Amino acid sequence: MTGVTAATGYRVEVVRGVDALPPGLWERLAPPDDPIWSRQVLRAMEAGAIGPDGYAHLVLRQDAPGAREALAVLPVALFPRLRLDEVVGAEDRRRLAPVRRHLPGLLRVPMLFCGHLLGQGHLLTDRRLPPAALDALVAGALALARRERLGTVVFKDFAPAELGLLRPALASAGFFPLPALPDTELRLGAGGFEEYLARLPAKARRNARSKLRRAAAWPGLRTEVLADFAHLLPQMLGLYRQVMARADQRLDVLDAAFLAAVHDGPPAGRRLVACFEGERLVAFLLCLFAGTGATGARIGLDYRIAHQAGLYHAVHHAAIRLALDSGCTRIRFAQTAYQPKLELGCELVEQWSAMTHLRPPRRALLRRVLPPALTAARARALGPHAPAPDPDPDPERYSRAAR
Repeated sequence: MTGVTAATGYRVEVVRGVDALPPGLWERLAPPDDPIWSRQVLRAMEAGAIGPDGYAHLVLRQDAPGAREALAVLPVALFPRLRLDEVVGAEDRRRLAPVRRHLPGLLRVPMLFCGHLLGQGHLLTDRRLPPAALDALVAGALALARRERLGTVVFKDFAPAELGLLRPALASAGFFPLPALPDTELRLGAGGFEEYLARLPAKARRNARSKLRRAAAWPGLRTEVLADFAHLLPQMLGLYRQVMARADQRLDVLDAAFLAAVHDGPPAGRRLVACFEGERLVAFLLCLFAGTGATGARIGLDYRIAHQAGLYHAVHHAAIRLALDSGCTRIRFAQTAYQPKLELGCELVEQWSAMTHLRPPRRALLRRVLPPALTAARARALGPHAPAPDPDPDPERYSRAAR
């Protein structure tokens, strides 16, 4: 545990690893109904080589004798060599291919991500923090970035309410807001799967029943929900890689160590929705659970038959059944494939990021170039479903929304 800054009566300490945090702190502060924020998922991230070179937690405390209570925790991920061509769309990746071949160093960007690499960002706290505390926390993130030689710092994928509370501290430290891709969330009402279908709009309901018939008619296709899937991990990785080969953004790519660590965690926290053609795994959706929340974390598809057999909808419909049967009130899915998820009844969950660079000239360039580029990329991803982003800078508005 290393202290990195002290400011206005507060101190920020750097803790390496979720299990190095004080006992019970994570469980006290982490969202109880968001399975992505479970301790086991953080352990799995630390066990796997899924993108960052390291993880840490910024722990905010009062800087006074005897005041050892942790007021807040902010997870961070360290990317000393983030590849830009892996976090842009397919079209931009093709343009950058010659640079990658001849001058790969130009595409390596040292970056510190604040929040959660696999889900929505949060500053974990159980109280309303005063401005001086938030200033100290942001200063702590910048101090860690300087010490690790990570020039770019990003607060990634926060809800507007939370980023609004942080915005004065971020703005005074040189951060500027960036529109992020929205999350997708399906709110689950009362009843079972048939009641869920009945609540869909007429066109979406017809499409869902058509997809269910398509999967049921595919020869030898069956769907199972598995608590023990260790024997399927090699096949899962192969299907997952098929999906990632077609993905626009590859900031995090799960590996065998991550999947094994998730599997080895508490059985109640995870299930695998698996589709088989005979004995061959052809699709899966890894589902995580915590409290009343569920997440369809990662998907794998055999594109040899994915469209004809309706595999995407087969695993998502099975995940919705599972969440309903488990008493969940909502299930979240990833920031991809918005059209089919909206057909499933999902809502878009607005998210924002904030970025700065430690060097003012580069910060000015990023501020000028990135917001319009990301706004355009967001519009392309969402298509006709794209609402206008609302970068309201008024923190009081977001404070009221948070309350």
